Amino acid sequence: MNLILMGLPGAGKGTQADKIVEKYGVPHISTGDMFRAAIKGGTELGLKAKSFMDAGNLVPDEVTVGIVKERLAKDDCKKGFLLDGFPRTVAQAEALEEILAELDRQLDHVVYIKVPEEDLFKRLTGRWVCPTCGTTYHEIFNPPKEAGKCDKDGSELIQREDDKPETVEKRLQVNLEQTQPLIDFYENKGYLRNVDGKQDIQNVFEDLDVLLKGSNR
Repeated sequence: MNLILMGLPGAGKGTQADKIVEKYGVPHISTGDMFRAAIKGGTELGLKAKSFMDAGNLVPDEVTVGIVKERLAKDDCKKGFLLDGFPRTVAQAEALEEILAELDRQLDHVVYIKVPEEDLFKRLTGRWVCPTCGTTYHEIFNPPKEAGKCDKDGSELIQREDDKPETVEKRLQVNLEQTQPLIDFYENKGYLRNVDGKQDIQNVFEDLDVLLKGSNR
C-alpha cells in the first residue's frame, strides 16, 4: 500500500495517520521526520538541507526530492508507505512519480480528508490551553467544567497565537491555495479519494479502512 494522506489543518490527518500505521504496519513518512533522519545520518543531502534550515530558508525542491528518494528506497518501505507533508506542489508530485517509476512502484491512493472550511475554523479556534499545567481544552469537543478555567488548577485559560481567529483564517487560506492544485493534479490522474472528515474519529477511520482494503489500482 503506497499512500499519500492529505488534509487541511484541523482535518485530523495526524490522528488518522497514526491509526493507519498501527493497523497496516507501513512507515509514516513525514517531511520533517525525513529531514531530521537525513541530518542525523550526516548524508550529503541531509547536510545540504540543514544549511538551508539553519539560515531560516525553505529547503529547495531538488534537495527535498532527493531526501524523499533516499527514504523510499529503504527496506521498510518495500511493503508500502504513508507519505505526509509531501508532495506540497505539483512539481514535487511530478518528481515523486519519477522516483516511484525508478523504484518500479506506483501510488495506490491519494486520500484527502475533506472538511468544510467553516468546520475547520471552529475546530482550530475553539482550542484553549492552561498556561500553568499545559492541559488543552476545546470549547466544543472537550470544554472545561467551568468556562475559561482549568479543571486541574483553576488557572485562566489562554489561546495560543496560532489558534486566534485571524491567524487561523490566514493559515487555512494559505493551505487551501497550496493544496488545491495538488487535489486537481491527483484527481485528473485518477488517484484521489475523498473521505468525509466531518464525522467522528472512529467513523473517519472506518471509511479509510474500507477504502484501503479495497482493490488497489
